[in-house]
Amino acid sequence: MSQAIFTISLDFELLWGIFDKVGTKYRVDYFSKTRALIPEMLDLFAENQIAVTWATVGMLFAENEEEWRSYSPANLPSYRDKSLSAYEWTKANGIRPEVHFAPELIKKVLDTPLQELGSHTFAHYYTLMRGQSPEQFREDLRATQKIAQDKFGVKMNSLVFPRNHINELYLPICLEEGYTQVRSNPKNWFWQETQHEDLSKKWFRSADCFFPIGKRTSFQKEELVKFRNEPLLIPASRILRPYSKANALFNSVRLTRVKNEMSIAAKKSEVYHLWWHPHNFGTDPEGALSELKAILIHFRRLNEKWGMKSLNMGQIGEMMRLAD
Repeated sequence: MSQAIFTISLDFELLWGIFDKVGTKYRVDYFSKTRALIPEMLDLFAENQIAVTWATVGMLFAENEEEWRSYSPANLPSYRDKSLSAYEWTKANGIRPEVHFAPELIKKVLDTPLQELGSHTFAHYYTLMRGQSPEQFREDLRATQKIAQDKFGVKMNSLVFPRNHINELYLPICLEEGYTQVRSNPKNWFWQETQHEDLSKKWFRSADCFFPIGKRTSFQKEELVKFRNEPLLIPASRILRPYSKANALFNSVRLTRVKNEMSIAAKKSEVYHLWWHPHNFGTDPEGALSELKAILIHFRRLNEKWGMKSLNMGQIGEMMRLAD
């Protein structure tokens, strides 16, 4: 328990993660680049023995529209704002397999050592938006577990709430449906109640990626406390913001911030939890992969000097259960 831990969780969603923001104005080539770079990302993780949790939208498991419909729950989320529903969006705009389905990539994740397949809910479900219900959320989680089990023989144990909308009243449902650990948000105020966004929260979150604005986000393992009838909450430390070809200085400052935080965590035997969306790499795959390589090289140095180890969310959960 004295070793520092470096963990990565990825929100794997393709268009399901941003349909309500971009509508029909998405670029297919952006997601084509994402699909092409995921095997490269997996190769980097394998080469460097990096354990990663891939929190995957359940709809991506489907081969086609017919299969997608067959696994969709009967009780769909009844958001007051219908534009938030993946089901309403597809009803109006249709399905495109290249941006909506990715079973072959999920298989590559499962075939790569140290990778954990986790859940990002079935339909990128927003647990804090008005109109939806606990039972609808439960059915969404069940649909995800069923398609994972039927297609790949996998029972998922780790969950990431879409948009970091963490409804604490729904945590017992997560545990009841098999999720023993959940990613939570940093303790800084600008990461709380993410359903209520304003410019100040966005500004502070962005600024904190470059300069220390909030509290230190790595944490002692003793802070990982499991409450009765709830999954273990594993706080995020830092989102890896997208690489910007237009601003080399910003890239350098942002990357240095991540590496410095990793170093502090290693020296203090703390946990550092980095996350991002794979599609964030689609803007500039070459630059983003180069940045990822730099992070992994830095991890190897911290592993050699301080004994920092790489664990995915499932492995952290197992470590904590064994320590009880």
